[in-house]
Amino acid sequence: MPRRDPARRPTVIQVSSWPTNPAHHRWLDQHTRDLLAFGRRTADPEGGARWLDARGRPDPQQPVSTLLSARMTHVYAVGALLGVPGAGPVAEQSLRGLTGRLRDPEHGGWFPSVADRTVKAGYDHAFVLLAGASATTAGLAGGRALLAEAEAVFAARFWDDTAGRCADTWNADFTVLDGYRGINGNMHAVEAMLTVAGVTGDDAWLERALRVCRFVADTARAYEWRIPEHYDEHWRPLPDFHRDQPDHPFKPYGSTVGHGLEWSRLFLHAEAARPAESWLAEAARALFDRAVSDGWAVDGRPGFVYTTDWSGTPVVRDRMHWVATEAISAAAALHARFGEDRYATWYRTWWDYAGTYLLDHEHGSWFHQLDASNIPTDTVWPGKPDLYHCLQATLTARLPLTPMLAPAVARLVDPRP
Repeated sequence: MPRRDPARRPTVIQVSSWPTNPAHHRWLDQHTRDLLAFGRRTADPEGGARWLDARGRPDPQQPVSTLLSARMTHVYAVGALLGVPGAGPVAEQSLRGLTGRLRDPEHGGWFPSVADRTVKAGYDHAFVLLAGASATTAGLAGGRALLAEAEAVFAARFWDDTAGRCADTWNADFTVLDGYRGINGNMHAVEAMLTVAGVTGDDAWLERALRVCRFVADTARAYEWRIPEHYDEHWRPLPDFHRDQPDHPFKPYGSTVGHGLEWSRLFLHAEAARPAESWLAEAARALFDRAVSDGWAVDGRPGFVYTTDWSGTPVVRDRMHWVATEAISAAAALHARFGEDRYATWYRTWWDYAGTYLLDHEHGSWFHQLDASNIPTDTVWPGKPDLYHCLQATLTARLPLTPMLAPAVARLVDPRP
């Protein structure tokens, strides 16, 4: 029987090592590839990406949309950069919807879907901008042309240089601008603008992103780091907007916990791109702390509530998968920026929560919505429409804070200058 060395201590993996643990990174890489395998049927033969049901099958009740086509172009462009066989063709077929039947050849821009040609939404166009940048990075056919067109349309139609923010919704021919202004579309515009700046080297996009971030930080500070989502045409907050539709999928009433987490991460990406803007880091901390305090396990069960009122009381208690993914990504980003164990502890806590409740171990991908008891439901998000949020959560801990996702993956795969 071998003798035990009393001076030798057993190897213990600390919670704080998870964001940097190579073994965990191997699991993340496998999960990335599993997600891409789940969504492979998204590509529509006529161009664009289809909404997926709970088993990854195209849902015939849902039309091909600009939002999902752009998101899946981005996701599968990243898959192509990672060398996943078949990812490039899915991305290119999704992209063909953006250069084909979803595009308005007469007035420019993109319609919401093949079934809705009535408006042009800034939210959708932000994702087209992101898709173009990611497709360009991956060298996909049509990627550069899509990016050039998306840049031109977004700068001309949605960027308001006087306000330093983005407009929300036009009519189909860009003659009437709706009076509503929203932070959700601006948030995804910041992600896209930071990505475009990293891909093209055009710092005008970085400057635009920083102006939006400054407005969000200043406004959130006045609301105890809860972010007002809705505004009128003069950018005056509308705190009671959609009080009668509290679970709206894109414009819910009150403070959206997941957006505090998402903005926290975006602030750190912006600071990494422009280190002189050091105020971004402390604002990221404040947004994160408020979101966690208001949202995590506040009703006695694990999980993030969807929304709260302006005092932090939960309004919609369902758990949306994207909130957990953004919590994971924010914790990884904060750990990378500050190196504090508390962020690593949260990172592991939320991956454990996802593994217990949100990952569908039988059919794949993530349940997109749980009720307050963590049971899958679909009142807001039927099926598993796309992979955007969950796939990004598998990458944040493995990448630097700048550049953004697709160019960072490109450098990870090929680190040559």
